[in-house]
Amino acid sequence: MSLPDRNNPYKFDKFLNWRRNFDYYRDDPFIQKIVRHFTGDEWEQVDSQARKVSAKASFRWRDFADSIARLEKRPFMLHYDGHHNRIDRIVRPHETEIMEKEIFSEAFFADKTSPWVKLIKMYLIYQNGEACIGCPVTCTEGLVKLLEKYADTPETRHILNHCKEGIDGDFAIGAQYLSEIQGGSDVPSNVLEAVHEGGVWRLYGTKFFCSATHADYAVVTAKPVGSEKVALFVVPSWLPGNKEKEIRNGYTIDRIKWKMGTSELTTAELTFNGATAYPAGPLEKGVANVVGIVLTYSRLTVGLSAAAYITRAAREAKKYAEFRDAFGLTIGQFPLVAVQINKIDHMAKRTTAGAFKLYRDFLKLEGGLKGGLSADEPEAARKNRFNIRELIMLQKMATSWDCTDVIRDAMSIFGGHGVMEDFSSLPRLYRDSAINELWEGPRNVLLTQIHRDLQKVSDWYVPAEFVRNILNGLDDALIKELSGEITELVTHPNLFQLDEKTIDICRRWDAFCHKFFHAYQDLALREVG
Repeated sequence: MSLPDRNNPYKFDKFLNWRRNFDYYRDDPFIQKIVRHFTGDEWEQVDSQARKVSAKASFRWRDFADSIARLEKRPFMLHYDGHHNRIDRIVRPHETEIMEKEIFSEAFFADKTSPWVKLIKMYLIYQNGEACIGCPVTCTEGLVKLLEKYADTPETRHILNHCKEGIDGDFAIGAQYLSEIQGGSDVPSNVLEAVHEGGVWRLYGTKFFCSATHADYAVVTAKPVGSEKVALFVVPSWLPGNKEKEIRNGYTIDRIKWKMGTSELTTAELTFNGATAYPAGPLEKGVANVVGIVLTYSRLTVGLSAAAYITRAAREAKKYAEFRDAFGLTIGQFPLVAVQINKIDHMAKRTTAGAFKLYRDFLKLEGGLKGGLSADEPEAARKNRFNIRELIMLQKMATSWDCTDVIRDAMSIFGGHGVMEDFSSLPRLYRDSAINELWEGPRNVLLTQIHRDLQKVSDWYVPAEFVRNILNGLDDALIKELSGEITELVTHPNLFQLDEKTIDICRRWDAFCHKFFHAYQDLALREVG
């Protein structure tokens, strides 16, 4: 029974002390189990590196991420200096710059860093949200992978070394400027112009969605004059010697966009007016390399970051349900709350297991996705490569959608406190997860692409076999159900006719893909045991 007390003594200290002292890796037996299972002979090294980075991510970098999320610390543009020189300086909090330097000094993409060490570092750091770190890390990875394959000039080899191994302790940051106002995900419709002038490629025109605009280098799509083919270029933000002078490389940052999430990270509109650019790969293969290299790594990261966001949300909601009293009980003792907690805890585990399983199978692919399928490759290898390609898109689509659902459920455990930006990180993670759903191909684009891909290979890889191969080891009845459903759905000619039959097929296809990928995640969770 409660009695009147004008000096209400209630405190959140017990919950806050637990949260303040929780180490993302050391205190999480499940992620340790995941690492031991999927990393094989490397697990001791990965475990050791995870403990080291977690000691920073769980405390120092967590606090930085919370601090820079405050409204008064949002980045802003300073277009001119005091002498009317155009500088387009992005003004960011000092904490962001400190955290960025420390995190990129982890040398994610250096030869000394194994893929598994890189992955666990990213997973732990991503539990702090985007924080002007998540997007630049994955964009830099795409740039590194692109140049590992195509760097063939002194300039591009220098850029690769700067991003990958660092120069005098400075690790460069990459970005990706792909979308334009008229196209969005429709990259082939780009009209940014590339002109070969005096032995140098220069870019002219506008880009409309340019995230990580503080980066040192950007992968940019553009069409060479007179061509309908999209090419890929690497564009330095400053030419040698000009960064200190704040002289941009032939482009202006017109404005920073006002977006609901990832607000610590600038997304801007740019105008190129003769920016020096270096080709990356054959000029006619830009779209293939965007999809096969750049977007592949970005989409893998979306799945990993969703696992990280969900893990943190589930963990904090579960602990709060053990702490908070209402009506004489801790709220976790109410059956409806218990059901909710069990659901989000399961989602966290299945999403993490699925992300690590898919990454393991991706690492086993000789040459990666190769930007397509080769008829010269043995059929079994082609089928496996196709499986991984589709699973990467399915994971991006499903996990980014799940992420907002799970975090919303987790916020509801906190009641009114759940939406208070200064009470926990969950509102920020929720807003960041909404951005992830749209970046790197929104849901409808990916659903359409997967449907088309399955139709293209159906003469040598029937959809039912695709389902059976991926879900081998799950319940036979479920596999039979999903095999029958996909056969009917892929038989439908296309998803572009606005008639009742196609609309019904689209509704079912959306539901099927989500259910199918959840089954894959459950298989991964079962594998972990």
